[in-house]
Amino acid sequence: MALFRCNKCGHLREVPNEYIGKSVKCPHCSQATPIYDTTVFVEKLLEKFLAQRNELQKLRQQCNTVQEIYDANTAQPSLADIDLFNTTALAEDGQFAPIVDWFRKKKIKIDIDSKHLDTTGFFDEVAVALGDNYERLKDIGEKIKRTQKKGYQNLSIPLAKKSQKEATEIIEFCQKLYEYSFVAKYFYQKQEKIIRLALQPAPAIVQFFDGRWFEWYVFIKFTALLRDKGRAFSCSRNISVTFANEDLHELDVFFLVDGRLPICIECKTGEFRPDIEKYLKLRTRIHMDKSNFLLCVVGLSQEQVQGLSSMYDLTFVNERNFLDQVEKLIG
Repeated sequence: MALFRCNKCGHLREVPNEYIGKSVKCPHCSQATPIYDTTVFVEKLLEKFLAQRNELQKLRQQCNTVQEIYDANTAQPSLADIDLFNTTALAEDGQFAPIVDWFRKKKIKIDIDSKHLDTTGFFDEVAVALGDNYERLKDIGEKIKRTQKKGYQNLSIPLAKKSQKEATEIIEFCQKLYEYSFVAKYFYQKQEKIIRLALQPAPAIVQFFDGRWFEWYVFIKFTALLRDKGRAFSCSRNISVTFANEDLHELDVFFLVDGRLPICIECKTGEFRPDIEKYLKLRTRIHMDKSNFLLCVVGLSQEQVQGLSSMYDLTFVNERNFLDQVEKLIG
């Protein structure tokens, strides 16, 4: 039997072999259609099917290759064996890509400068040295800050009234500042028990003592906590945020844990009260729960932490307990 198939309406039927090669009108739509030998028709159909199948397989392979490249570029690095204080791994695009995507889904544009995530410098080491011993070293940090703001470059630190332990810690900290070039000169007058420093006027160093050190401290301590717990995360510092109405803001420290849990920490080393309303609005605009938006204020007492957290839709913490709050959040 021969085969009749209308190219217009798809009508299909068998006809006698004597019609092979002739054209007849379709009984449904009157479209003139040639009659095919059934075997030839099936061979052509199979040939076309196999060609399309091969093309589909090639396209799938190409898609898999593209996906593998994307996954490789956006994969979060394994930090288990990385020295957090000396790595560029956190500055790679793939590390913070999930954060960019998280904001994009909320129709919020962000800009991340990878230099704020490069720990091959010494900002993180000095920040941890200052933060971990803040009660003993806070006066030194404040003196450096005030001296720089006044435009002076020379600073004296008397140690005669300090205990031997306190004096030793201060000396070691100032030596570290000199070793890492945070000060231009360091000299300890042992007889007079006075440290003399010549400060660095470089803008990055001035900004560090003006408050950036605390952002570094919170960032690196948070990162180390998640690394030690073996949690998957993306992180960033100093994120520039642009809302739909072109309002501009900055987020100090932002983490996305396990690809789903956002935690934002705003860091303050000075007066914070005038900025409370700003942070309240910012938390709402980026759609974060109160518990996940932390305002970390240096020197805040535990009583203030509890009281302010009760008064406002923000979670207040200090340099001593912010990691406790983080651990509660990540479980």
